[in-house]
Amino acid sequence: MSLQAPDVDALARRTRARQRREALLTHASLVVGVLIFAFPIYLTLIGSTHDVNTIGRGDVPLLPGGEAMANYSQAWSAGGGRYMGVPAAGMLLNSLVMALLITLGKIAISLTSAYAVVFFRFPFRMLAFWLIFITLMLPVEVRIIPTFQVMVDLKLTNSMAGLTVPLIASATATLLFRQFFLTIPDEYVEAAKIDGAGPLRFFKDVVLPLSVTNIAALFVILFIYGWNQYLWPLLIVNDRSLETIVVGLTKMIGGGDAQNEWNVIMATAVFALLPPVAVVVLMQRWFVKGLTETEK
Repeated sequence: MSLQAPDVDALARRTRARQRREALLTHASLVVGVLIFAFPIYLTLIGSTHDVNTIGRGDVPLLPGGEAMANYSQAWSAGGGRYMGVPAAGMLLNSLVMALLITLGKIAISLTSAYAVVFFRFPFRMLAFWLIFITLMLPVEVRIIPTFQVMVDLKLTNSMAGLTVPLIASATATLLFRQFFLTIPDEYVEAAKIDGAGPLRFFKDVVLPLSVTNIAALFVILFIYGWNQYLWPLLIVNDRSLETIVVGLTKMIGGGDAQNEWNVIMATAVFALLPPVAVVVLMQRWFVKGLTETEK
């Protein structure tokens, strides 16, 4: 039984109407989600442009004020809150150095360890891999006391090495690189052997170029991981010259009846947002390719 022309047109209209409703519902859900996540950030941006008395009264306007230059200048060069004298510029530099060292160290160690596990044959190879994998069950919070004791014994407290070295090893990155290396065709290895390429040349000329997008994706993830570290920097560093922006923000907030300089605190929070946002925006294309690309 065939449909008549009017029936076909009616079915097409109903289909288009249903598709429009579905698209409208999808976009409405996305808009609501964006508003929920973005509104606190918007309030922070607006709060950083008003004076301390306006915010102290709990009266945060929805439009920018005229104190932005003064607030950002004080946060950048002088700091604020309970601990005056720790400028955002110094804390940002400490966080940037820590995040970059953690990120680059994790990628370097994970690349070489995964390369050794996949392309070399040596006794207890899989045992070594599983020992690395098991550390996924031991986050920093679980092993923080023995790790702190090791740093004390090595006299690495209050140092950038103490901030970064215990966080450099990454079982997750090693696992991801291992899974990627397993997808590299054996023909590449055989071709490299025929050309007389040794392990280091094969790693440099074949494995690394194939891993660029994966490295970029992991760089974004690991940079944000390093940037957001709070517990370990709070524990290992007492020297305020090494204070990171995440720890510094919490120390700027007073307790009890203390008057908080919320305008300066919010300006510092905006500074803290900028580097990870910049990394995500600048590397977004590589990040997506690293997570979705499967062709070698």
